[in-house]
Amino acid sequence: MKKDRHVVGIDALADYDSFIDVRSPTEFAADHLPGACNQPVLNDAERARVGTLYKQVSPFQARIVGAALVARNIAAMVEGAFADRPREWRPLVYCWRGGQRSAALAHVLAQIGWRAAQLEGGYKAYRRWVVEQLAGLPARLNFVVICGLTGTGKSRLLQALALSGAQVLDLEALAAHRGSLLGDLPQIPQPAQKMFESRVLETLRAYAPERPVYVESESKRIGALRLPEALATRMWQSPCVRLELSLHERVALLMEEYTHFLTGDDTLAHLLEHLAPLHGKARIAAWQAQARAGAWDTLVAELLQDHYDPAYLKSMRGHYPSFERGPALRAHARSPAAFAELALELRGMYPETA
Repeated sequence: MKKDRHVVGIDALADYDSFIDVRSPTEFAADHLPGACNQPVLNDAERARVGTLYKQVSPFQARIVGAALVARNIAAMVEGAFADRPREWRPLVYCWRGGQRSAALAHVLAQIGWRAAQLEGGYKAYRRWVVEQLAGLPARLNFVVICGLTGTGKSRLLQALALSGAQVLDLEALAAHRGSLLGDLPQIPQPAQKMFESRVLETLRAYAPERPVYVESESKRIGALRLPEALATRMWQSPCVRLELSLHERVALLMEEYTHFLTGDDTLAHLLEHLAPLHGKARIAAWQAQARAGAWDTLVAELLQDHYDPAYLKSMRGHYPSFERGPALRAHARSPAAFAELALELRGMYPETA
C-alpha cells in the first residue's frame, strides 16, 4: 500500500513551517511545542465522551463516535484555518504519543497535497527531548549571574542587556513571577512546570555557547515553579556581579513595579501574615497598619532592611560561592538611561568572541 503520510522525529522540527497540536485545549494549555497552534480533532468534552464510551460501552462504539467527531472537526479546519495555506505548506502534526488523532489529520492534509508529516512519538517524544536537552545544554553555556538585593533593578538590567543585543535568560519573565512572596503578577497566572521548561529550553537553544548568557540570581524556585536542576547547578557555579542601588532608589523602584499593591485594600496586609513565623505577630501587625494607612515609603524600607535583605544575603551565600567576590556595579539612578549605561559597562567586563 502506498504510504500517504510521513513520520519524522524531533530532529526534523526545523524542516516544517507550522506545528499543529491536535490534542484537546486542556492538554495544549499544559504544554506544547513552541509556536504550535491548537487545532483539536477532539475538544475536551468530545474526548471525555469518547473515553466514557470506550470504558463503559465498547472500544468499537467509541471508535464509531470518535471517527465522526474527528471527521467533522477536520473538515472545519480545512474549510477554515487551513483554507488559505499555499501548496508548499509544510505542517508537522502531533498528538499525545503519535497515534490516531495526529495520524487522521496528517493523512487528510497529505491527501490534499500539502507536505504534511506526523511527529513520531508525539508530545511525549517532545517532552522526553526537552528533559534530555535541559539536562545537558546548561553545562555548554557560559552564564554571568546578576546578583543584588531586592529592588536594585536586576530585571531592569536584564532588559537593558537584551536591548543592547546581549544574550539574556530572563527566568522571572518566563515564569510570570517576580520570585518572592509578593511576586505574583496581576492577572497573569504562572505557566505549568512543563510549559516553563519548554520556554527555558527554547530560549537557551537560540544562544551561542561562545557568548555569555546573562541571568538573574535565583534559588531553586520561582513562585510555584522549579528551576531545571542542571540549569540551577550551572548558575550557582557561574561568575557573579553585584548590582547596587541606594535604599531611597530601591524603595522608589519597588513602588513603581508593585503599584497593584498600593490600592488601599487589604491584599498586601493579608500577604504579610505569611511572615508572622519569622517576625512575630506584633511586627506584622505594625506593617499591616502601615499598609492600611498608605505609609508606603516607611513600610517598603522596613521590609527591605528587616526581611528581604537578610533573607537574600543568606540565600546568596548558600547558593553562589562567588557572590561576594564578584565585581560591583552601582546604578546612579533607576532610569532606563542609567541601566542602559550599566548594561554597556557590564558587557565590557565580559568581552564576546562572536
